[in-house]
Amino acid sequence: MFKDECEIQVVAGNGGDGVVSFHREKFVPRGGPDGGDGGMGGSVILVASENLNSLLPVSRRYRYAADHGKKGMGQLCSGKSGHDLEIEVPVGTQVFDRERGNLLRDLTKIGQRLVVAQGGNGGQGNARFKNSVRQTPTFATDGKPGEERILRLELKLFAEVGLVGFPNAGKSTFLSCVTAATPKIADYPFTTLSPQVGIASLNETETLVLADLPGLIEGASEGHGLGHRFLKHVERCRVVMHLVDCSEGAEHDPVEAWRVIVSELARFSVELAAKPRVLVASKVESRAAEERALELERAAGERVWRISSARRQGLREVLVEAHRHVRGLVTPGF
Repeated sequence: MFKDECEIQVVAGNGGDGVVSFHREKFVPRGGPDGGDGGMGGSVILVASENLNSLLPVSRRYRYAADHGKKGMGQLCSGKSGHDLEIEVPVGTQVFDRERGNLLRDLTKIGQRLVVAQGGNGGQGNARFKNSVRQTPTFATDGKPGEERILRLELKLFAEVGLVGFPNAGKSTFLSCVTAATPKIADYPFTTLSPQVGIASLNETETLVLADLPGLIEGASEGHGLGHRFLKHVERCRVVMHLVDCSEGAEHDPVEAWRVIVSELARFSVELAAKPRVLVASKVESRAAEERALELERAAGERVWRISSARRQGLREVLVEAHRHVRGLVTPGF
């Protein structure tokens, strides 16, 4: 299962208390104070990991607590510090403080770490308070409580190319043909209920990471349908590949379908609408489909790439074009 949002409670460990103790040893009648300090409480740390692509493992627990520091001991022995608790999250996770609503950090790199709850400091033993005036202090300080907060985690997938379009535009089939991903494929709307990511190999050294995002519908940017939940993932993509069904059996007119998706991307964010885009006519397997693709090309005023995933036609050409966009090697125009 895929999960891109969750809330968790993080609780750092309390610091251990300092101790009141006096040195007792034969032939040392006045050994003086020797109470040790308490140990530091453990902190809770989020770590961006390449081993995860969903927040599902994190969401299986709500409360994450680090160890408390141990109490100090006599003979100037400090208490043991509590172990830090590290929580692995996917790369691309945004961390928000739920109470304040502010973004704490966007974990965009593998290995990036964020202390989300700091462990409490240990208390001081009475040996710390001895001076020339106060030779036998009979007090120590308590350890400080660890931080506690509720976090809201949001995941935005990282992919070089994001596939967008109406339901049944052919995105899942395209992804399954050019990568090893195995998305669910069927001829009814909303087959894809969660993003699917695959890696396409262009040659021995060059690859392309593609994400198949659930089908958008009109009003998606305002919360209609399923697509609005996944528009945020497109923001991470460097290139948008817009697939339009141009077959004779298409549910929507290609030109109208193109206009609706372009409008939804613009409504969601200006930055998203300005991303480099590769416009693709899918399911072009007949003369009528070719004519519909030509109409789309005239309306869009840009090159429309023709593909047929069923016949394995045009797939490599469109991947090469997307790769050129990703590398910034594209010349504007047809």
